Amino acid sequence: MVQSVELLFDERGETEIRRQWAALADAGISSPRGGTHRPHITVAVAREIWPRIDHQLERLTFTPLPVRLGGVLIFGSRRPIVVRAVVVTEELLALQRRIAEVVAPCPGIPANLAPGAWTPHVTLARRVPPERLGDAVRAVTADTDCPAVVVGIRRWDGDARAERIVAGGR
Repeated sequence: MVQSVELLFDERGETEIRRQWAALADAGISSPRGGTHRPHITVAVAREIWPRIDHQLERLTFTPLPVRLGGVLIFGSRRPIVVRAVVVTEELLALQRRIAEVVAPCPGIPANLAPGAWTPHVTLARRVPPERLGDAVRAVTADTDCPAVVVGIRRWDGDARAERIVAGGR
């Protein structure tokens, strides 16, 4: 499994993504609803994030950050992922860069999460069968861009399936 650092939404943003997850489920597309799943923007991933890195993350200066949930994108081809883009801003990139610098000493960081290579997004559905992509896109493309606020940073432990808030709230 992996360890990650994720940005959490305010109630409006979280409600909107959960509504889209429900629309996908209604269309017969598996989405990350229920259990420990929570709408988020992943900003860093590593095979292991050490406790000393967690302490450094807790010391980051964090203030709520307005963001805009944008259009629908498809990542991959054999096992496509349907995502909602997060419109890039200088402030969002700066926050991701600060977090990536803290996590940089950890092992197993994917290249696509390096500053300058990262594509901010919220996952709506994973491993969508290619023949169901049209259904998935139709289920969520009627939605317009949506403002939201990033109100917290969490550490997700994929092995323990547990979260820990390291900055902000919710």
